[in-house]
Amino acid sequence: MQPRPQSLTVVCWILIVLGLLAIVPVFIGTMHDPNVIELMNKSPLPISVQYAMMWLGALITSGSGVMMLYRQNWARFLYIGWIIIGIIIGLITSPFKIMLLPSIVINAIIAFFLFRPAANAYFAREAGENKQ
Repeated sequence: MQPRPQSLTVVCWILIVLGLLAIVPVFIGTMHDPNVIELMNKSPLPISVQYAMMWLGALITSGSGVMMLYRQNWARFLYIGWIIIGIIIGLITSPFKIMLLPSIVINAIIAFFLFRPAANAYFAREAGENKQ
């Protein structure tokens, strides 16, 4: 069995760390900062929905990273799907749409590495091994 591409390993670990870091603001109290609450109130989404999306996003990001390390092809599609949904929701609801640009660029770079030929071959082997 050929090892996973090093770039994929790096991306997976970045996703795991980013997913875990996404919940840090809840524990250090910045999500209770009046300025943060004011920004959250500018969104048409209720704050409870925003918190739920934050937790779900952290779970999907970290979980996808872990499962991709275990050669689970569905995990990269789950991650990309969640990102696309998040960008669409952000474009519809965000009062500061320009702030989505860094996230779009970073996620485009991540998608590039997740779907490079070496990564496609790595995940294709998993599908082939399951059929045998």
